[in-house]
Amino acid sequence: MQNPARSWLGGTCLAMALLAMNAPAQPPQAAPAAAPGDGQHDFDWEIGTWKTELRRLAKPLSGSQEWVEYAGTSVVRKVLDGRANLVELRVAGPTGNIEGVSLRLYNPQAGQWSLHYAGARSGTLTRPVHGVFRNGRGEFYGQEDLDGKAILVRFVISDITPDSARFEQAYSDDGGRNWETNWIAVDTRIGDAE
Repeated sequence: MQNPARSWLGGTCLAMALLAMNAPAQPPQAAPAAAPGDGQHDFDWEIGTWKTELRRLAKPLSGSQEWVEYAGTSVVRKVLDGRANLVELRVAGPTGNIEGVSLRLYNPQAGQWSLHYAGARSGTLTRPVHGVFRNGRGEFYGQEDLDGKAILVRFVISDITPDSARFEQAYSDDGGRNWETNWIAVDTRIGDAE
């Protein structure tokens, strides 16, 4: 959340996405210090179990303002000695359940992370978003198909403390000139790492 979409990427959005993807990774404020320019520990703060309160826009990029709320848990496990992690999301709301897994992989040559998501319902991975942490904030960009149309995706992790964080996803169907937030999750720690 391939190639035909590249032609419509606007200059501003493309420059912004490339800057985010090629900038040196910095650890978030709550993460332990890593070697300069080494972002492989950017997600160490998140290892553990979290209470997740999630709001999802029912019909993104349709003009609808109907939000659906969910609550549940996210469990984050370190893999590959911290160069990757696995998030298991389970939330429930009035329209049903959302169950999925996110695999985050650190690329030391590029100095950036790729975030991959798969919902239990579809059983397939979405296209990854790529990015870095800078000044306690993670920004990740990618492309996705929505109702047969290529769109841009922005995923932001902010307000990071040892016991809470905010996650936002937004879509743009005009090359990044305008963004519509469609997913907001606030996590609060309820358990430490295994």
